[in-house]
Amino acid sequence: MSPVCPGVNRTSGRTITEKFHAFHAQHPHVYRALERMAACQLAAGATRVGLKNLFEDLRRQLPYGVPGLNNNFTALYARQLVSAHPKWASAFELRRRRAD
Repeated sequence: MSPVCPGVNRTSGRTITEKFHAFHAQHPHVYRALERMAACQLAAGATRVGLKNLFEDLRRQLPYGVPGLNNNFTALYARQLVSAHPKWASAFELRRRRAD
């Protein structure tokens, strides 16, 4: 029996991070939309932004959705937004990642 690696999908052998990078490369408009949505909320006075909520709003806005828009990616998108916009760091709750 082989050991189980946290974060590695048994069927594809790819980590969440690897899947995220592949998805982001195919759908860069998703990040731009999340960035725009977060900026609007912060400009309107929000002090906290929830990426899961933005994901659901994005799903409602896109007429046919985005195949592969996985809730597992929310933490990675939050980190990417904070990396690109350090002043937003206090608006997002980033927890320690357990899986890669």
